[in-house]
Amino acid sequence: MLFDTHVHLNAEQYDEDLQEVIDRALAEGVTNMVVVGFDEGTIKKAMELAENYDFLYASVGWHPVDAIDMTEEHLTWLKELASHPKVVALGEMGLDYHWDKSPKDIQKEVFRKQIRLAKEVKLPIIIHNRDATADIMTILKEENAEEVGGIMHCYSGSVETALECIDMNFYISLGGPVTFKNAKKPKEVAEAIPMERLLIETDCPYLTPHPFRGKRNEPAYVKLVAEQIAELKGLTLAEVAGETAENAKKLFGIK
Repeated sequence: MLFDTHVHLNAEQYDEDLQEVIDRALAEGVTNMVVVGFDEGTIKKAMELAENYDFLYASVGWHPVDAIDMTEEHLTWLKELASHPKVVALGEMGLDYHWDKSPKDIQKEVFRKQIRLAKEVKLPIIIHNRDATADIMTILKEENAEEVGGIMHCYSGSVETALECIDMNFYISLGGPVTFKNAKKPKEVAEAIPMERLLIETDCPYLTPHPFRGKRNEPAYVKLVAEQIAELKGLTLAEVAGETAENAKKLFGIK
């Protein structure tokens, strides 16, 4: 029982073989996935997939890189989608200071609007953070994001910041980088964070785990993430898979 909490099966990289990718995931014991939409096109595809497959769910939000494109109409649309029974979270949202498409002030404004919407519709949030930890933490605190909590997606920060996030009602989600041989921080986080606050993900088609690094990622590989965490924590694969799946169901309100 593996729950991949962050997939982009709505990406064009799967246009040719989506069903085969899904079948491989099921064969590896992946029982649930959350398809994350982050702009108009990917949100529509995420909703379509969630409606077509019982074991797929959707998260809908606006990516910080594309924050400059988000309108008030889009925000209203997100609010409408939030009531759909297969929508389990809002996001991915947050800040990305690596790319410069959207100015920082616009990213912050769009991030705050989505947190406020999440509190209104009572859904957890999925946080994207690239080179923006200090501002992310400040905004989460100022907007009282602990009221809904959520996920620090593909977490790459320090143990200290991870514990601070947990105190704010967030789960720490680890992906492919925890399997990289030179990835010191994710391994330290995997060892330090209590199992009850850990989640696993692939972020496919990106961040493919070892030994497939450099190739297209897919949900079946979430098992490699779970195996690495199990090794670091001295647990069995079944223990990590079972507990992270239960954590995800609890967070997302899935029976």
